[in-house]
Amino acid sequence: MDHVKGKTVLITGASKGIGAATARTLAGMGAHVVLAARSAEALAKLAQETGGRAFPCDVSDFAQVRALIEATGPIDTLINNAGLIDPIARLADSDPGAWGRVVDVNVKGVYHALRAVLPGMIERGSGTIINISSGAATSALEGWSHYCATKAAVLSLTRVADKEMRSAGVRVIGLSPGTVATDMQRKIAASGINPVSQLGWEAHIPPEWVGQAIAVLLGPKGDAYCGTDFSLKTEEGRAAAGLPPL
Repeated sequence: MDHVKGKTVLITGASKGIGAATARTLAGMGAHVVLAARSAEALAKLAQETGGRAFPCDVSDFAQVRALIEATGPIDTLINNAGLIDPIARLADSDPGAWGRVVDVNVKGVYHALRAVLPGMIERGSGTIINISSGAATSALEGWSHYCATKAAVLSLTRVADKEMRSAGVRVIGLSPGTVATDMQRKIAASGINPVSQLGWEAHIPPEWVGQAIAVLLGPKGDAYCGTDFSLKTEEGRAAAGLPPL
């Protein structure tokens, strides 16, 4: 994984779950990790563990994201991981304010980070961006109108960013990991809505597998997936990422 060593990697939603696991994986490969999330205490602990830099930040606020980029200096890699699924509710029961908050984080947060890092990547003629996606981007799941809609929007952002940026030397790749053993899955299970909530804990992959897949995508293998969602729910994806088969 020499392609990771020495690179400066910004990870949003880094305080737990996929973000924290990815930070540990990439730091262990020699990357300089920049950790962004709203939880200052959790970030500080992870920064101490990984040797990274912690920046408390709400990605729904572009001013905070821009200030983060100005403070960190050049970013080689962006992992757009911050995302919400709570509260899960059918459309007729949903709270408009909470629904909008998911849009602010899941869509606008991804856009804000893209907007903040892309000028520098274009100027340097290189960079890789991984947008964490979901099978929900192309599915209709009861109670997940906010999540399905926002992940579909992220997939569109991945496609458009790739179309605009590939010629500038910037790679933009989506990653759809499937269900992952994180706090988000506990919230999904507690909702009791749709078949995903009925899955046993053993059906979910560990977040460390997602970190490994991200490390692979940051290298030459990622070229084949620019502008698409790379999926860990296929045999091809698992094999490419060096993970156990389905």
